[in-house]
Amino acid sequence: MAASCVALLAVATSLLLLLLVSWKRWHQGRAKWHVIIVVLGDVGRSPRMQYHALSFAKSGFSVTLLGFCNSRPYDELLQNNRIQIVSLTELQKLPVGPYIFQYGVKVIFQSVHLLWKLMCREPAAYIFLQNPPGLPAIAVCWFVGCLCGSKLVIDWHNYGYSIMGLVHGPSHCLVLLAKWYEKLCGRLSHLNLCVTNSMREDLAENWGIKAVTVYDKPASFFKETPLDLQHQLFMKLGCTYSAFKARSEHLDPATERSAFTERDAQSGVVTYLRGRPALLISSTSWTEDEDFSILLAALEKFEQLILDGESLPSLVCVITGKGPLKEYYGSLISQKRFQHIQVCTPWLEAEDYPLLLGSADLGVCLHKSSSGLDLPMKVVDMFGCCLPVCAVNFQCLHELVKHEENGLVFEDSEELAAQLQMLFSKFPDPAGKLNQFRKNLRESEQLRWDESWKQTVLPLLMDR
Repeated sequence: MAASCVALLAVATSLLLLLLVSWKRWHQGRAKWHVIIVVLGDVGRSPRMQYHALSFAKSGFSVTLLGFCNSRPYDELLQNNRIQIVSLTELQKLPVGPYIFQYGVKVIFQSVHLLWKLMCREPAAYIFLQNPPGLPAIAVCWFVGCLCGSKLVIDWHNYGYSIMGLVHGPSHCLVLLAKWYEKLCGRLSHLNLCVTNSMREDLAENWGIKAVTVYDKPASFFKETPLDLQHQLFMKLGCTYSAFKARSEHLDPATERSAFTERDAQSGVVTYLRGRPALLISSTSWTEDEDFSILLAALEKFEQLILDGESLPSLVCVITGKGPLKEYYGSLISQKRFQHIQVCTPWLEAEDYPLLLGSADLGVCLHKSSSGLDLPMKVVDMFGCCLPVCAVNFQCLHELVKHEENGLVFEDSEELAAQLQMLFSKFPDPAGKLNQFRKNLRESEQLRWDESWKQTVLPLLMDR
């Protein structure tokens, strides 16, 4: 009886799959201007794939974006009638069984769920996949592409196995399996994009995969924030985070004041406060490839310099983002007894993040690529806002950060502390090094994402 039920289920599944394939073949003429973008992660925290979706839509494509909907995407994406977001179900961690069993169940569930979601969509000319995570998405997207005549494009942001290796170690059986899978299935794609020339060379030499470098570029909304918008943002954030609140009240109760700015009650003009703190910002996914103990140690050294009488400003250090290690670093931060430094760790709305970057005085990046081959998008966004950056050094960082030109590169907390001291000496001196870096960024006339995408990605798709 049980065997009969299984057989019937198999036949029914096969017939359903056959019907779906036939329907898709019949509709094939409609596929040319439709693209499916797959993110086996949080869409709201996948800016590059959101940019791809918007660029496709602006070029006349209809876009279906599949992914987890844990965070709010950009409003421009939500308001675009050419883009449909389809939510994938995220399997929560099982409470029982060893990790390998839990991981196996997760992969099987994601495979079946993603296959079903893809087969239920209108056929597409391209299935555009973010990697990582590519297990099991690469194989599933390739299989659906074979059934429906869609071409698979993989956008390599990093190597998934290298990220797993940070947690389990490079010799763990799951890491070795993931590496084998990624190397094998990565060759099944019709077209490959990647984020650095170093990754392009590595894919060619060690994986036998030919890829095209498409550098991350800032979207048009990453720009310097006008002073009146800065003030509005500071007042808004001050309602939740004390670091943005005024240290003292103005004699005129009608004067609106934040920690950094004030608006004159009569004229409505916004000005910076005299003796205001410097605003330092970093963003993170709170994962193993970013060591925030380096920043905390540098801040302790900076605090000691102030206590020793150095002419340095107080600091407000904002670290934005969500991730697994946020609670761990939050406990470390709470143990610090800073007198001249305030640290807050907000999760910002998508529209507030570029405004805050455009309001900051200095960015800090602690991203150390797990593969050594990808670049931190947060620095791209900071440069879009003409915000100078101090970044920890790794293999291919030189493709983005030019030392002593648009920022500084450091190796450890000692070097970062020395850089903070040099950059904030006599702050906010317009003749200082910090403003020279900002001037260099303004004059560089950086290419924005839309222009870059039209020059690099669109021709690749239209020629195929």
